[in-house]
Amino acid sequence: MEDKDNILGYRRIDEYNADTINELAAHYKEILRLIGEDPEREGLLDSPMRIAKAMQFFTHGYDLEPEKIIQSAMFTEDYRQMVLVKDIEIYSLCEHHLVPIVGKAHIAYIPNGKIVGLSKIPRVVDAYARRLQVQERLTKQIKDCIQNTLNPFGVAVVIEAQHLCMSMRGVQKQNSVTTTSDFTGAFLTNQATREEFMHLIGVKLM
Repeated sequence: MEDKDNILGYRRIDEYNADTINELAAHYKEILRLIGEDPEREGLLDSPMRIAKAMQFFTHGYDLEPEKIIQSAMFTEDYRQMVLVKDIEIYSLCEHHLVPIVGKAHIAYIPNGKIVGLSKIPRVVDAYARRLQVQERLTKQIKDCIQNTLNPFGVAVVIEAQHLCMSMRGVQKQNSVTTTSDFTGAFLTNQATREEFMHLIGVKLM
């Protein structure tokens, strides 16, 4: 039977660096042993390789160039009102404990003669999120990339996220949410513009 992807005319192909995968797998096998597990038991035989592939996927942002993502879909357009993409899912890894950071990003910009294909904004988010991160740096990196590449009248970035390093260990506060924000241009100097952005990200319009 043909798989569903073939029937639909689409197939996702994940590519991994073979040398890196094998080295990672060897280290993860040793980690399993060190935490008290038997890496030779049936349920764990393939786990080192699975974890190695997962880690390469979780951190594939290192292989992406966010500026080029934006440059690949820039268009001239005489539109000078806010463009907002909100509720962009974020999956990242805390660089201190290598456990997940899960949340949403809300991003707006005011065009200055150029707009960008809307799908590129979530791609930029993913390019930075799929690295070892702290939320503060992630927020600034996204803002700087859009500002420096697109040169709009202003950029606004707000990220709301849960850090599993706080939920699973340490203070173990399961429902805490961290919010970070960064602004440029009109969002920084014009209170009404910033307030409109903050209002829109809190409103369900659909």
